[in-house]
Amino acid sequence: MKTDRYINLKRFRGFVVKEFHHIFRDVRTLVILFGIPVIQLLLFGFVVTNEIRDAKIAVFDQSKDYITTRITQKIVSSGYFKIDRKLESASQIEDVFREGNIKMVVMFEAGFARKLEKDGQAGIQVITDASEPNTANILVNYLNSVTLSYMASQQKALQQMQIIPEVRMKYNPELKGVFLFVPGIMAMLLILISALMTSISITREKELGTMEVLLASPLRPFQIISGKVMPYILLSFMNAVLIILISFFVFQIPVHGNLLLLLGECLLYIITALSLGILISTLTSSQQIAMMISLVGLMLPTILLSGFIFPVENMPLILQGLCYLMPPKYFITIIKSIMLKGAGFSYVWKETLILAGMTLFFLFLSIKKFKTRLE
Repeated sequence: MKTDRYINLKRFRGFVVKEFHHIFRDVRTLVILFGIPVIQLLLFGFVVTNEIRDAKIAVFDQSKDYITTRITQKIVSSGYFKIDRKLESASQIEDVFREGNIKMVVMFEAGFARKLEKDGQAGIQVITDASEPNTANILVNYLNSVTLSYMASQQKALQQMQIIPEVRMKYNPELKGVFLFVPGIMAMLLILISALMTSISITREKELGTMEVLLASPLRPFQIISGKVMPYILLSFMNAVLIILISFFVFQIPVHGNLLLLLGECLLYIITALSLGILISTLTSSQQIAMMISLVGLMLPTILLSGFIFPVENMPLILQGLCYLMPPKYFITIIKSIMLKGAGFSYVWKETLILAGMTLFFLFLSIKKFKTRLE
C-alpha cells in the first residue's frame, strides 16, 4: 500500500517537474507570466498620477513691474509650470489655445504694483483650457498655491495687500467630464471596432482555407483586401456619425468647428485603424490571436498613452515617445480642436498629416508582408 502511494507520488512529482520544464522552455508563457505584470506595473506607476509638472503656459504681463516679474519667477521656479510664450496682446490668447500646446494663460492687469500699493489689491486673470477639466482644476490650484506662497513670503512688505486671481474656464466653463471622455471614447471605439473587425475578417479566410481560393480568382490581392475592408469603412463611419449625434443631442457637447472637416478627419482615422487591422491580419494566422492583439494591444495603450485621461507631459520621456506613436493621440487632439475650440484645418494639419503618414506606413508594411507570405 505504501509502495503504491510512493510510486503515485513519484509519478506526480515527475509530472509537475515536466510541466515546469515546459513552462521555462516556452518564451511566450514566461512573457505572459512575468513580462506583462512588470510592464503594466511600470505603465500604471508612471502614467496614473494626478501630479502635473512643466505644464506649458503663456503670460500676458500688461504691467511689467517688479512685483509681476517676481510672481512670474515664482511661478516658473515652482516646477509646476513652464512659460512657453509671452503674449503681447489679448488677441493672441485664442490662437495659442487653438494650437493646443498651452494649458493656461496668466494675465497681469496694467499698473499691477501701483494698484497693489495704492488700493491694497490687484487682480490676476487666469484662463485655462478646460477641454481637459481635471488638468484645468489642478493647474488653477497650483497657481493659487504659488500666489499664496508669494504673498506669505512678502507679508511684511505687502502688509494687508491682496492679490485676487480671477479664474475663467475656456471651452468647458461648467467643467463637464463628458467633454474629456467623449473624444477619448470615440477614438478608442473607432480604432477597436475598425482594427478588430478587419483583422478578424481576413484571418477568418485564412482559417477556413478560402483565402487561397480568393487569391486564385481573377481579382488581384489589393482588390481582395480592398473588398474586405470597404464595408467596414462604411459601417465604422456610420458609428462615428452616431457617436457625434449622441454627444451633441444627449451630452450637449457642441460642434464649434466645421462639421465636414470633423467628418473628414473621422474618415481618415477610420482608414488608419483599418490599415492597422490589415497589418495585424498579415502578422497572425488565427482569429483568436488577431482578437487578442487588437483588444489587448490597442485598448490599454489607447486609454493610457493617448492623452485620453492622463496628460502626456506628466510621463517619462520613454513613455512620451510611445505616446507619439499612438494614432488615437492625434485624433483626440483633432476632435477637441474642432468640436470644442472651433479650430480650422490650419490648426490640425500637422496631426492630419501624421495620421495620413501612419496609414501609408501600415499599408506598405501590410502589402510587403502579404507578398512575402504569398511567395
